[in-house]
Amino acid sequence: MSGAAAKAGPVVIDAGGFDALIAALAAEGREVLGPVKRDGAIVYDAISGQGDLPKGWVDEQSGGHYRLSREGEAYFGATLGPQGWKRVLHPPQQRLWRTEGTGENTGIIAEPLDTAKRAFIGVRACDLAAIAVQDKVLTEGLYKDPHYAARRENLFIVAVNCTRSAATCFCTSMGTGPKADKGYDIALTELEGGRFLAEAGSAAGEARLAALPSAPATDAQAREAEAGIAQAAAQQRRIDTDGLPELLKERPDHPRWSEVAQRCLNCANCTLVCPTCFCTTTDEVTALDGPETERVNRWGSCFTMDFSHVHGGAVRKGAKSRYRQWMTHKLGTWVDQFGEMGCVGCGRCISWCPVGIDITEEAAALRGSGG
Repeated sequence: MSGAAAKAGPVVIDAGGFDALIAALAAEGREVLGPVKRDGAIVYDAISGQGDLPKGWVDEQSGGHYRLSREGEAYFGATLGPQGWKRVLHPPQQRLWRTEGTGENTGIIAEPLDTAKRAFIGVRACDLAAIAVQDKVLTEGLYKDPHYAARRENLFIVAVNCTRSAATCFCTSMGTGPKADKGYDIALTELEGGRFLAEAGSAAGEARLAALPSAPATDAQAREAEAGIAQAAAQQRRIDTDGLPELLKERPDHPRWSEVAQRCLNCANCTLVCPTCFCTTTDEVTALDGPETERVNRWGSCFTMDFSHVHGGAVRKGAKSRYRQWMTHKLGTWVDQFGEMGCVGCGRCISWCPVGIDITEEAAALRGSGG
């Protein structure tokens, strides 16, 4: 896990240095995961070197639209796909315990903690912020998730600063990017010619960089990196967050809620792709061919009927109340709970909504009259 920020200056590594970094992390017994192209999208899977990265691919994103196309030679030209790192740290399904034996000999066997060592390669600044949100929710306070904490403990993070933004990105408005400022061991900024400006963010990251073939970054290379990050920021859409939590809580009857309900399918895609949503439900599953039973924790969504089912009925019965609950929590009451908004501006909910509902447009509309 990332420690105190290191003081060494930035260095530049090439594709060979990148491969050496991956090899060194693997030699530590880590499962190395990074972006790969699969099934028409950028997803996170095991990688063994720069040859596995989606070099020369970029993403085209808008409301309800995601496509990959060829452009340039960048290793990290494509921004965000449907998956977040949450799928690894807080998986969609987690067994908590299982039974073994029958009758008086029945025992309950707790699911072992996953203490595997992992390295994440190519974590964007918005996803770093999302991991920090999940850290706060799942490892702090009275109710900690030991399975999440175990996976998080043995993690090495290599971040990638964005030099290109998708049309759905708005991390600058949320103060979470496009440059990583904390939460990483090493941060890379891709330069021309297959090189990377690398900076350490922890003692472990500094030690790992020191062992790689590299050269100190020149002033020109530092300026190139900063210009790329500034370009990514300039490409983004905006959301006005000034007073937004109070506005959302004060306008539960705004007509916009009814308008968005006419489009919302209650499919829960937005919560499934959101890197900060943390809600879960618990099932007990009995085997059909024997007495074994297991208790499983799985992702839940406030867009489903069962989520607010109390005393024989659902509290939030329609799309209007469900979308209002999700957005008001994400951008409003989350601040009351955790001291910050639950949105990091990644824009996944916009791209992966089948009808293209746009949280930034909804926030702007709710500022209008009629509340």
